[in-house]
Formats: sequence, C-alpha cells, structure tokens
Amino acid sequence: MRKIHIIGLGLLGGSFSLGLRAALPNLTITGMDHNQTHLEQALQLGIIDEAKTTPDRDTDIVVVAIPVHTIIPVLEDLLDKVSEQTLVMDFGSTKENICAGLADHPNRKNFLAAHPIAGTEYSGPKAAFPDLLKEKIMILCEMEKTDIHLKAKAYTTFEALNMKIRFMEAHDHDNQLAFVSHLSHISSFMLGKTVLDKMQDDKNILDMAGSGFASTVRLAKSSPDMWAPILQENKDNVLEALNGYIRNLTEFRDHLAYEQFEDLRKIMKKTNQIGEILDLKN
Repeated sequence: MRKIHIIGLGLLGGSFSLGLRAALPNLTITGMDHNQTHLEQALQLGIIDEAKTTPDRDTDIVVVAIPVHTIIPVLEDLLDKVSEQTLVMDFGSTKENICAGLADHPNRKNFLAAHPIAGTEYSGPKAAFPDLLKEKIMILCEMEKTDIHLKAKAYTTFEALNMKIRFMEAHDHDNQLAFVSHLSHISSFMLGKTVLDKMQDDKNILDMAGSGFASTVRLAKSSPDMWAPILQENKDNVLEALNGYIRNLTEFRDHLAYEQFEDLRKIMKKTNQIGEILDLKN
C-alpha cells in the first residue's frame, strides 16, 4: 500500500486519510475537492500531500466521498480510466442505486461499494479527525463482484483503522439505514423546525432548553447539502420509515388527547427496551 487518492475531503474522506496516516505513515495521499476552500484546508491540515484532479496510474485505492447524487458519474469516469491494480471505493450513505448503476460496467471488478457507519453533525476538512473511523463498522455490498486481490487492499486499510466489517445486500442496507440513520436526522431537523416556529411567538424559549433538547436536536446541525441527496436517493425506504414513525406519533397524540394516560405509560415502558438492546450491542 503506497498511494491513496481521495475525492471529497470532508468529514469522512478527511478522517479516513488522517486515520491512515497515523497507522500507515509511509502512505502518499493525494486528493481533490470541488470546494476550493476545502481543498486548501485539506492541504493545510495534512489531509493530503498534494492536490490532483486525477489519481496516478499506480494509485492503490481511490476513495469517493462526495454527496450520493453525484457519485455514479464520478465512479463511471474513474472506472473507465484506472489501471487493473487500482481499487475504486465509494463511501456513499446509500448503496442500491450506486450498485445498480455500475452493474454492467466493464471494470466493475475494480469497484467496492462501502459505507462507514461513522460521522458527526459537522462537515468539511476541519471537522475531520484521525479516530472517527476507529473501531467503527464498515458495511460492504456485493463483495463477490470485486476482484479478490483488490479487496485485499481495502482490507489493509480497514484493519489499519481497526474497523469491523459487515456484509449486506444493497437493498437491505438502504432499507435499514432509512430507519436507524435517515429517520433520526429527519426527526432532529423537524424538532428543530418546530422549536424555531415556536420562537416566532416566544423569543426566549431556548432559555428553557436543557441537555435533553440539545442531544435530541444535535443532528439538525448536519449539512443539508449532504442530507437532501441522501433522502432523495433513498426516497422509498425513507417514506416507509416516515410512515411508521407518523403512525406512532399519531397514536401517541391521540392517547394524550383522549387522556389515555395509562396507554401512554405502556407505550413508553415498552419502548424502554431499546435502551437495553443498545447496551447489549455496545
């Protein structure tokens, strides 16, 4: 492993680079970002050694960490040009459309569909840090379609970061992430909007906000430029998750409206088990 090229030098791309620099100090890392300020920051922060619009022919891995609605044409262009020794890997938060879009590409064997389950509410190179991906889950889809020798290069980076590998079908990935990730962001955005709407009448309402509100609304600080495309790409699965969520909210509202307080208590008591499940997983 000698050379890595990263397209998209924000939180994920930048953290992948910084983490590998700490673990594999002899790497040369080049990169590109359409945002000139981000590109300059990535150079200043040591995320990349050099800015390049295209990877060298002897690059081991090219990572594409850009908004999901822009990924397919970038991947197609890369796969048209890279050598047989180069693995192209994307970090998109949705996988089904990407895998389908590349299914018939002549160099499909050079591609690995990957999604690191890691992130914060912040974005850009300045948000990146070396331990973001440490001991986190890396989901891989359609592994059987990737050349075995190129997969070994990816595993070298995952092992260097102590990541945990999980294999999933692309559709299952998108469906499950709609519930445990995408819905969480929607909930946070809409809670934030509800309070902002209330602030039009009660300017000082946030003086009453405690840590519970802050933790629940934290994801509302996430980048709309990243999350709007994710919701667009995963529309059907997100709608399924939203419909279930809205049904539960409506049921909860109705119990409250009709003073069915024991039913409310039972719903909340039953939902307590999510904490036990998460504790066991951790």
